[in-house]
Amino acid sequence: FSFIKFDFMKNALLATILLTPLFGMLGTMAVNNKMAFFSDALGHSALTGIAIGVILGTKNVIISMIIFGIIFGLAIRKVKSNTKTSSDTVISVFSSTSIALGIVILSKSGGFAKYSSYLIGDILTISPADIKIMAIFLIVVYIIWYFIYNQLLLLSINPSLSASRGIRNALIENIFVVTIAIAVMISIKQIGILTINSLLILPAAATRNICSNSKQYHIISTVIALVCGIAGLIISFYAGTAAGATMVLIAAAVYFITYLKSDK
Repeated sequence: FSFIKFDFMKNALLATILLTPLFGMLGTMAVNNKMAFFSDALGHSALTGIAIGVILGTKNVIISMIIFGIIFGLAIRKVKSNTKTSSDTVISVFSSTSIALGIVILSKSGGFAKYSSYLIGDILTISPADIKIMAIFLIVVYIIWYFIYNQLLLLSINPSLSASRGIRNALIENIFVVTIAIAVMISIKQIGILTINSLLILPAAATRNICSNSKQYHIISTVIALVCGIAGLIISFYAGTAAGATMVLIAAAVYFITYLKSDK
């Protein structure tokens, strides 16, 4: 445990303990609602959020990323619900457009290299101020989850039944979309655009291979995300690899293990 004597590793470990349970929890509903590709599109939209922040001269591009991410997510949900085109097609259109727009704007005059670190991420650079924001957001998400979980679960199972029970499906979906968007955007700089969706989906997908009820699904997914996050951070420190990608590889290994177990 020699890694713990470094302040940057202490900050990274604390951020991992805050972030990964959040991802494990949100990932369960993303998988239930077939929104894995949706969260990936949100990650890609971060480039456009950064680009907008640069154009507006925003000192902290996280703000522009969050605002754009929320608008982007709500727009996808709105178009997806009002068209006969398949969901994956709609999401692909939005995703490809946003990432191309972001690259075009940021690459003007050779400026893209300055923001290429967002593609891979680096949790070792996280600051105490960032950790405070994550802690506050985590508390807010758990409060939101307490109030909307049952409605969101019924909505994911049977939208018609949930509507007949007086649940406002569009409102609940919008709240969930906004929550996912904020979670993704505040984590992009640490986890990376290319890997953040995997860290959100893999723990939930692995848990779904072995769990038979909703309570187990949430608890085990959260635990798997936390364990994979901490293990990935420690291994990356000694191996000299990217922390986010290492976390994802461990989560992927867990997924294949649970898949083989469920296939027997």
